[in-house]
Amino acid sequence: MDGIEGKVGRSLQLRLSVWLCGVILLVAVAGGIFSFVSAFREANELQDDQLRQIAALVGHHALPLPAAAAQKAEPVSDADSRVIVQPLPRPGKPPDHAALALPSHLPDGVQTLAIDGETWRVFVKTLARGSQVAIAQQTAVRDEIASDSALHTITPFAVLVPVLLLVVGLLVKEMFLPVKMLASELDRRSHQDLGALRHPTLPSEIMPFVVAINRLLARVENAVALQRRFVANAAHELRSPLTALSLQAERLEATEMSDLARERLGTLRSGIQRARALLDQLLTLARVQEAPAVENSSVSLRRTLRQVLEDLMPLATSKAIDIGVLEDADAELRASEIDLYTLLKNLVDNALRYTPEGGRVDLSVLTANGQTILKVEDTGPGIAADERERVFDPFYRVLGSKETGSGLGLSIVRTIADRIGATVALENIDGALSGGLRVIVNFGEFRQ
Repeated sequence: MDGIEGKVGRSLQLRLSVWLCGVILLVAVAGGIFSFVSAFREANELQDDQLRQIAALVGHHALPLPAAAAQKAEPVSDADSRVIVQPLPRPGKPPDHAALALPSHLPDGVQTLAIDGETWRVFVKTLARGSQVAIAQQTAVRDEIASDSALHTITPFAVLVPVLLLVVGLLVKEMFLPVKMLASELDRRSHQDLGALRHPTLPSEIMPFVVAINRLLARVENAVALQRRFVANAAHELRSPLTALSLQAERLEATEMSDLARERLGTLRSGIQRARALLDQLLTLARVQEAPAVENSSVSLRRTLRQVLEDLMPLATSKAIDIGVLEDADAELRASEIDLYTLLKNLVDNALRYTPEGGRVDLSVLTANGQTILKVEDTGPGIAADERERVFDPFYRVLGSKETGSGLGLSIVRTIADRIGATVALENIDGALSGGLRVIVNFGEFRQ
C-alpha cells in the first residue's frame, strides 16, 4: 500500500485521474440517490392519484360497488397488485364480509393502515349519497412498482458513469502524452546533444519548465564549448614549441657527443614524440566532440578500412604482427568519412600496439539481419571485466601495461560511435592460448 500511495502521490497524472474519478463517483452517487428518491416519491404520488381517480369515477358515475365475495373470487393475474374498492360500514352496524376489515370512522383522504398484519394505502371518499367508499392497495406492491420505476431512472447513471470514468482517464492520459514524449526525446538524446527542446504541443503550464531547461542546456553547452576550445587552443599552442624542440633534437643528433649523451638524447626525442602524439589525440578528441558542421554522407566501410590498413602497415611490419581481414563484406554507412577513418584507425592502432611481437590481429566486417558489425581481434593481454567500461574514459590506462599512450584512443572511439549511432563492446577471446581482446562495433542498419 505504501508503494501505491507513494506512486499516486508523486504522479500528477494519477493524482488528477484519481481526484476527477472520485469527484465524478461522488456526484454520480449523490445524483443517483436524489433521482431514486425523487422517482420513488413521484411513483407513489402517481399511484395515490390513481386511487383518487378510481374514487372519482365511482362517485361521479354512481357505479355499483362490487360485493366482497365477488372481489375475493375474482381471478387476477397478480393478486398482490389488485386494487380493492369497498364501502365503509356505517357507524353502529357490524361490518359485512368485506375484503378488508376497515373501521367505520376513517376520515376522507389518503392514509396508510395496518390490516391483518399487512400495510395498505387507502383513499377514503364520501359519496353524494352520504356513504363512504374506500379504494385500497397493498403498500408492498406500490413500493415494488415505485422501486422499479426509480431503478429505471438511475440505470443510465450506472451505465454511463463507468464509461465517463474511462473517458476521463483516457483524456488525462492524452493530455499528459506530450510531456511523456518530451521525456522520451530527452532520454534518447546523446550526451553531446544539448540543443533546445522544441515541442509546440506542450500545455502552457509546462512551457515555463521547458524554457528553463532550454536556458540550462544553453549554459551547459556554452560551458562545454568553452572547455573544448580551451583544450584545442592549448594543444595548438603547444604544437609549435614541441615542433621546435623536435627540430632542435634532430640537429643535436648530428653533432658529436658521448654515448651517454646520445642515449639521453634518444630518451628526450621519445618524450617529445609521445607529447606530440598526445597533442594530436587531444586535438582529435576536441574535434570529434564538436557537433558535426555538415550532414553525414554515405561512406564505404571496406574502402575506409583498407586505407587504415595501408597507413598502419609499417607499425604491423615493425612488430612482425600478422594482420589481415577474415571477412570483407561492405556496407554504406551514414557517417562523416573522417570520423569513420578516425574510429577505425584508433581501434586498429590500439590492437597493434598492445599485441606482442609476432602476434596476430584479425579484422572482420559482417552484414546480417540488417546490421553492420566490425570485429577487431588481437592476441594481446586483454582487459579485465571490471575495467572494460573505464577504458573509455579519457586518459584512463590499464595498470601494468608497458605500452606508451595517452589513454584517449578508446574515448575517441566511443565519442564517434555515439555520434553516428553505433555501439562499442569489449570482450576477452575465450579459449585463446595467449589471451586476446575482441572489440565489436555495431553500426546498425546498412546499405549495400
